[in-house]
Amino acid sequence: MGVSLSKLISKSKTSKQAAPEKMGSTPAFKHFSKVQSEFKPPLIANENAFLGDVASSESNDPEKPISCGIYRLEKGTPLVYTYTYHEMKIILEGEFDISDETGQSVHAVAGDVFYFPKGSVITFKTNTYGLAFYTGQRKEGAA
Repeated sequence: MGVSLSKLISKSKTSKQAAPEKMGSTPAFKHFSKVQSEFKPPLIANENAFLGDVASSESNDPEKPISCGIYRLEKGTPLVYTYTYHEMKIILEGEFDISDETGQSVHAVAGDVFYFPKGSVITFKTNTYGLAFYTGQRKEGAA
């Protein structure tokens, strides 16, 4: 059974000795241990598409938040997604066949990085499974 996001957050390590600035203090970084291996994102579509935000800058910058997390696709129904925000994605494990409405198509493997512009319509497929880390210019949970 996977670790829930709340457990990851409670395990997160923050700097306890942040140096103060003249007009306040600098925010501490957050650390989310073993997300790639232990975080199990919830099912979001079909029978095989899982996605879950791990962190967001929304509380620090509500006007221009970015959120990041884990996306997993298992063999089965392709996921067609229309991006309403800009997103970057790196493939961590497995493989994806990724295509868009321009006809561009890539067989993606671990280490491949993608930029999906706002407005793009992307199809994700896999014959096995794929795991990716993403960062999107959106509020937490707004995927």
